[in-house]
Amino acid sequence: MKRASLLSLLLLAGCATTASAPRSEDAAALHARLLSLDTHIDTPMHFARPGWSFGEPHDPATDLVQVDMQRMEAGALSGGFFAIYTEQGPLTAEGYAAALAYARGRSDLIDRTVAAFPGRIAPALTADDAERLHRQGKLIAFKSMENSYELGEDIGLLDEFYARGVRLAGPVHGANNQFADSATDKPKWNGLSPLGHRWVQEMNRLGMVIDASHASDAAFDQMLTESKTPILLSHSSARWAFDHPRNLDDGRIRKLAANGGAMCISTIFLSDLNLAGERAALFARYEHISDLSPAEQVELARRWRELDRTQPLWNTDFERYMAMIMHVIEVAGVDHVCFAGDWDGGGGFVGFNDISQLPRVTARLRQAGYSDDELAKMWGGNVLRILRETQSVATNWVSVEDHSR
Repeated sequence: MKRASLLSLLLLAGCATTASAPRSEDAAALHARLLSLDTHIDTPMHFARPGWSFGEPHDPATDLVQVDMQRMEAGALSGGFFAIYTEQGPLTAEGYAAALAYARGRSDLIDRTVAAFPGRIAPALTADDAERLHRQGKLIAFKSMENSYELGEDIGLLDEFYARGVRLAGPVHGANNQFADSATDKPKWNGLSPLGHRWVQEMNRLGMVIDASHASDAAFDQMLTESKTPILLSHSSARWAFDHPRNLDDGRIRKLAANGGAMCISTIFLSDLNLAGERAALFARYEHISDLSPAEQVELARRWRELDRTQPLWNTDFERYMAMIMHVIEVAGVDHVCFAGDWDGGGGFVGFNDISQLPRVTARLRQAGYSDDELAKMWGGNVLRILRETQSVATNWVSVEDHSR
């Protein structure tokens, strides 16, 4: 692990290692061959936009989307977990019902979008599915659920979303809910609620991977202890890089690794989120971009790019991002690292704005001395391992239950 420490120092000093550095095209070719997964893709928010197609290229000057199929097919990303994100509402029967209807609609929208391109992308439910699709040259579409708020107080609804293809889910988002405390809210439950403890058990029973991103430190600790399977952080950064409650401290990163889990390193919260002035209004419009006309979408992109020059969303850069990656690898080990930029959900920064630039990370990691096998683990293998272990525990659980009857 000394190689990671050394490169971190070099990166922070603005230097670059040149010993045994492969040619950039070699790193790009390797990245295109790897089965690379991102565990949190917010692009479904764009799927219902008027006049917009996931299968077409989009100009960053006139479109804010960071993931489309052309960029995925270029070798930057093999696939990942397309998120069913449900905005937090009141913890009432009416709030739960509205959220459930929305989540069902978002799930159906993901299915329709993937089905529209049968020769290019296909749904995946297991690690074997992902590996098969990758061999076939198709893009991989898992589904995840960010925030379980839409379940209301009916844990049994997890069965429905499992049947809909969801294989990764988190209990909470930016505010406390009926399951857990959020990292960015004042403690209510001091971790998981009584219903949240049952949620963990049901996730294990079904064979769904538990996502601890957005959960409070106390909720993370309890999920780590109670889960019979390794857990993931689907899109989180290290508190070492920036002291923010959404980020994970080194001690918990070590505990996550010791329990077989993995941290999928994000691009967010390497600084404060800059929502001052006009930026806040633009971000609010962006979160409801599917309600805008094509002309309004272009105008939103134009104003957003103008602000990027003077008031960027994040005050960070690629060197700081790579330093954080190297630090997490040093703390957790290559068997417990993965990647998720929070693309189309606020992720990325000036100079590293979409998935077409992911091969830059592979190039830096090769320069640091990581082998092709180690890169394969971090880009997709670790996620598939956790998915397999989780589904194996569920299978064994069912077998024990059948035997007991």
